[in-house]
Amino acid sequence: MDVKDGAGEDDLSPRLYASLLEGLPAEALLTDPDVTASYATDMAAFCAAGTPAVVALPRTVEQVQHVMRTATALRVPVVPQGARTGLSGAANASDGCILLSLVKMDRILEINTVDRTAVVEPGVVNAVLSRSVAERGLFYPPDPSSWEQCTIGGNIGTASGGLCCVKYGVTAEYVLGLDVVLADGRLLRTGRRTAKGVAGYDLTRLFVGSEGSLGVVVQAVLALRPAPPRRLALAAEFPSAGAACAAVCAVMEAGLTPSLLELMDRTTVRAVNALGKMGLPETTEALLLAAFDTPHASGDLAAVGELCRAAGATAVVPAEDEAESELLLQARRMSLTALDALRPATMIDDVCVPRSRLAEMLDGTAAIARAYDLLIGVCAHAGDGNTHPVVCFDPADEDETRRARESFDEIMALGLALGGTITGEHGVGVLKKEWLARELGPVGMEMQRAVKQAFDPLGLLNPGKLF
Repeated sequence: MDVKDGAGEDDLSPRLYASLLEGLPAEALLTDPDVTASYATDMAAFCAAGTPAVVALPRTVEQVQHVMRTATALRVPVVPQGARTGLSGAANASDGCILLSLVKMDRILEINTVDRTAVVEPGVVNAVLSRSVAERGLFYPPDPSSWEQCTIGGNIGTASGGLCCVKYGVTAEYVLGLDVVLADGRLLRTGRRTAKGVAGYDLTRLFVGSEGSLGVVVQAVLALRPAPPRRLALAAEFPSAGAACAAVCAVMEAGLTPSLLELMDRTTVRAVNALGKMGLPETTEALLLAAFDTPHASGDLAAVGELCRAAGATAVVPAEDEAESELLLQARRMSLTALDALRPATMIDDVCVPRSRLAEMLDGTAAIARAYDLLIGVCAHAGDGNTHPVVCFDPADEDETRRARESFDEIMALGLALGGTITGEHGVGVLKKEWLARELGPVGMEMQRAVKQAFDPLGLLNPGKLF
């Protein structure tokens, strides 16, 4: 790190703290090493983290601008953070950095029922926004599994998805405009509040998924939808993952529009039962969950049920009502937590493949688990082809840890070989830097780095991530 005026590292921290105090109250700055260490990582495994100099908790745009101006003046790296529920190491600290936590900027500034928009600060929790707009007869579709904890700013940073993406799409499709504090402290406004707009380059989309490497999002204009009817769900049991994937392909080919189409393998089903006593069928090799929020949901579910039976389902169980439907969806939401309870640690993949190659992805993952003698459970946004293989291991066992890491790489390679991508919604962060280069190729990486250079010429924003 280049320290201005030749100051050494020993005298940088007092200067940094004093400079930050000029624009932030003392209670917004945390320096106790035990406290700052608790902010140093997100939820990813195998991702190195440094020791931060300070955690800043601003409440206003002006305070964020002051942090960035200070960082630029002193050449101090800045790592923007949300709720740290990410799974790629994108929010992990760098040595000597300012951890810029946006969780205190948590106001919903506007909900406009005519324009169907919401204006929010980055620290607003996804579930809080969803419930607030629902009270006005509107709907914010992106719903990551961690929606009760994750923030909108974090969702934007990692381009989060969720359970309903098969019908409604991902976060990027709902971000109309952004206010972003740039590396030098300037405030940039991108996008629009109108239903349509094509003026200039789409800088808004550029920031979505940039993992805090181009600027700090301090406000977002989000598109909303009319609230759909209450959804109904069904569960279908299959004797193999391949049969379940065949049903997924049949549903999509038939032109049906489920609001949710999720898959849980046998390992995941058993883990969910062990954790939540959900009563799911442990004899199944794959459990497919489908839901519709259409005016004729029962009829749509019946059509899916027939397609599942034709694909080899051994049982198809429609939920009786909304309460039963929500119970099924709750089982899916707890999948990652349940798998995490099986072993001392987990490494969570996020590989997306074309739907037509989904069966090959699941069968290949099962073969990798056998080859490395590991427990690997898979839950998937099957309607999107987005799989989450979860490698369960004991970090105290060196050999098992090595096998876990190697199996992760095998799964990444499998996804690319099937025409997929290394991440559908979790982001790159630290975990997948090497694989990003493999996916994009040298020309793609050159262009990515050129964009980074244009927005952050000193390389202060979230260094060591993505590239």
